Amino acid sequence: MDDAATKRETELADHYRHCEAALREQELDLWLAGLFAPASARPHLHAIGAFAAELASVRARVSQPILGEMRLRWWYDSLEAAVDSEGARAHPIADALFDTLDRHAIAREDVVELLEAHSFDLYDEPMETLEALETYCDRVFGAPMRWRALVIDAQDAKRQEEALRYAGRAFGLAAILRALPRHLAQGQRFLPVDLLARHRAEADFTEAKATPAVVAALAELRGRARDYFEKARKAVRGDGPARAALLPAALIPLYLGEMERKGFDPFRSIAEPAQWRRQWRLWRAARGRGI
Repeated sequence: MDDAATKRETELADHYRHCEAALREQELDLWLAGLFAPASARPHLHAIGAFAAELASVRARVSQPILGEMRLRWWYDSLEAAVDSEGARAHPIADALFDTLDRHAIAREDVVELLEAHSFDLYDEPMETLEALETYCDRVFGAPMRWRALVIDAQDAKRQEEALRYAGRAFGLAAILRALPRHLAQGQRFLPVDLLARHRAEADFTEAKATPAVVAALAELRGRARDYFEKARKAVRGDGPARAALLPAALIPLYLGEMERKGFDPFRSIAEPAQWRRQWRLWRAARGRGI
């Protein structure tokens, strides 16, 4: 191996380590779930997770929507640029992600859809329909889960396709419910207008209150998350290696259970089961006792 190739290999390894550190800091559950995947796949799982976390944090890091659009635009342009683009190489997460996409034949069109979905995060417009929210979940949460399965075992990922689709949607709905206080503080309105209207709740409330109508709407959303989780659990095929990509979904019942505890305020409380309970649940799921 010549000096340039050695330097490149070292640089890329450093960037993958950067992704692991970022993921462990920002999404500990995903990092822990990755420990049950094959060691050879973990750097790529870290790259995917760090990328997803990077995009999810854009709204909180900008003062105006246009600045967020500029950040998303950089990702669009980097995807379209040459593989050896200096700009992408200088960004540790982008460099590791694009290497992962190329090594595992992950379609860039899926990444573009994820970027497009995140444009919603930047504005204060409401999510109009429950269908639109579920599509958002498919692109923002489901796609990275499918990518992780492809990284672990592409052939087995095809067998788990149905389970991954349901699990990604369930995981996304649960994540949005968990983040409701933060979203409201930032002016984001993820609760679908048609869902609120069905329960005769105000679609444009300025003061977050757990009125009976809003409580009923949130309960319906939790119910949909549970339904998709159960569909995912029943759709799992065998115990192949790609099943490790489903492990984060094993935490959904824990988070939903926290939201249903007496005294829980969905607008001011964060659903955080004890860390040991989350780790125990991941371990049990990895041992084949359900996702």
